[in-house]
Amino acid sequence: MSAFRVVPQTGVIYVTSKAAKLGFYRGHPDWVNMGQGQPETGFIEGGLERITDIHIDELDQEYAPVGGLKELRQAIADMYNELYRKDKEQKYTADNVSVAAGGRAALTRLAASIDNVNLGHFLPDYTAYEELLTTFNSFNTIPILLDPDNGYTFSVEELRKEIQGKGLSALLISNPCNPTGATIYGRQLKGWVEAARDLECSIVFDEFYSSYVYQGVKKGDTLSCAKYVEDIENDNVVIVNGLGKNWRYPGWRIAWVVGPKDFIKSVNSAGSFLDGGAPRPLQRAVIPLMHPDNVRKEALALQKEFGRKIQLMLDGLRDIGITFDREPGGSFYLWGNVSDLPEGINTGMSFLEKALEKKVIAVPGEAFDVNPGKRMKKAGSRFKNYLRFSYGPKYEDLEEALRRLKEMVEEHK
Repeated sequence: MSAFRVVPQTGVIYVTSKAAKLGFYRGHPDWVNMGQGQPETGFIEGGLERITDIHIDELDQEYAPVGGLKELRQAIADMYNELYRKDKEQKYTADNVSVAAGGRAALTRLAASIDNVNLGHFLPDYTAYEELLTTFNSFNTIPILLDPDNGYTFSVEELRKEIQGKGLSALLISNPCNPTGATIYGRQLKGWVEAARDLECSIVFDEFYSSYVYQGVKKGDTLSCAKYVEDIENDNVVIVNGLGKNWRYPGWRIAWVVGPKDFIKSVNSAGSFLDGGAPRPLQRAVIPLMHPDNVRKEALALQKEFGRKIQLMLDGLRDIGITFDREPGGSFYLWGNVSDLPEGINTGMSFLEKALEKKVIAVPGEAFDVNPGKRMKKAGSRFKNYLRFSYGPKYEDLEEALRRLKEMVEEHK
């Protein structure tokens, strides 16, 4: 149809679509999906009991407010205040929160609210950023390359130079990072918030993996830049988070944006024509999950379980010859380099093709070479020898995937 453009698939959709042609479907007992950015969703030892039933009131049949139910927005604000701002004079309120139908909807609202400015984004980063940043043409996207030799870290000094040198008015970054697991915390994170304030550059922190942190915080603690925001209305800091990862309810599609009140008004206005808001019954059901004690309990349990899975994956993938520029400080991903593997499986794409034959899914690194509008040349992507491996699946499934991948490598020697 000549009136419409072809919208490319994200990396996850691309690999699962290829797997589907070979018989894969969600829940298939013979497949291990280390491509999907989804944690295991069942009960884990020490964690919260899982919600299995939702009560629906008569009012819940109606539309919810576009910005979310006030009681949920207040619960989210109270959570941030208790976890990160007990020593701060300023506190978040319900008016500092916008609730959306999932993380992508929240980010889309954000993108629709950005003015005609230069927006910086990092490479590699979350694959869905690419089309998200392409869809709205009101701003210019500026790529910032992260160095594998430096573990994909980015100092405060480098940040300030980049903002000033390229005239950036906004930045978008996942912290912890999807896919590398690089994590900004402590004094460095404080420095990022100070840079946003001093240089008048709005920084959007995608904190969807803020409970999956293995360094820089005490066990059971979570990570957020909210800890370092002094002036809520003027520090140029925006936070995005949601149920999908940290609470392990990806199918519920509940997320939120936290930021200055005037900005939240714009985000809600964007939501009124983009998505219309999140379902009322689900919003009401998740309010108890926002209680700080529940957040800590679930975070402690998943840090223990996912910390166990990190070691399994690192040991297993290294055993077959995959190398890592860094070990993850957060998230539930490993960013592996396959260039030392035998010919035929030493690029991300060739490794994927053979892994699919073993009913194992991962995402080639090229998908994370975020390139809005295809302005950068893609030939010879820096990440062509990389894959992102999710250790979201259950421990036993990961063991089976590693066994199959080892078998695959042996067959190519």
